Amino acid sequence: MPATTNTTKATGERLSADERREQVLEAAVTEFGERGYHAASTASIAKRAGISQPYIYALFSDKRELFRAVHDRVVGEIRAAFDEAARGAANPEEALEAMGQAYRPLMEDERLLRAQLQCTAAAAGDPELGAYVGASFRALVDDVARLSGADPASVASFIACGMYINVALGIGAPDLVEPLLEEAEEGAES
Repeated sequence: MPATTNTTKATGERLSADERREQVLEAAVTEFGERGYHAASTASIAKRAGISQPYIYALFSDKRELFRAVHDRVVGEIRAAFDEAARGAANPEEALEAMGQAYRPLMEDERLLRAQLQCTAAAAGDPELGAYVGASFRALVDDVARLSGADPASVASFIACGMYINVALGIGAPDLVEPLLEEAEEGAES
C-alpha cells in the first residue's frame, strides 16, 4: 500500500475540500507566524500543506483572505478558551483569572503566538488588514467584558497583561513573564 500523502486519508480516500482547507490553514498559521504576511508566500504554504499552489486559490480568493482566515483561526481559539474558562465563575475577578489561566497554554504554543504577533504587525502596516484585525480585537475585548462582567479598566488591564506576555514570549524572554505567573498561582492558592 502506498504511503499516505497530505492529499489522502489513511484509508486511501481523497481529502474533502474542507479537509484540504484545514491543511492549508494549519500550514498558513506556521508560515505566516514564521515569516509574516509580506514575506510568506502561497507557494511555501502550498508546499507545507502538500498541495499545488493553484489549489490554494480554489480555497481562498487571495493571500489576504488566507491571512484573514489565519487571524480568525487564532482569535477563534482564544475566544473558545475564554468562553469555556469563564463559565461558572462566581465574580469578574474569578472569570478574568480563569481566562488568564486558559490563555497561558495557547501562548506557550509557539505557532499560535507567532501567528498572533504577526497578525498584529501586519495590521499595523496595512490599512485594510488593520481595519480587519482592529475590528476583531475590539470584538475580543468586548467578549472579555461580556464573559467576565468586569469593568472597563479591569478588562483593559487584562488585555494589556496578555499583550505583555505575548511580547515577552515572542522575544524569547519568558523570565519577564514568570513574576506574573507566580502571582497568579499564589492568587489561585489563596
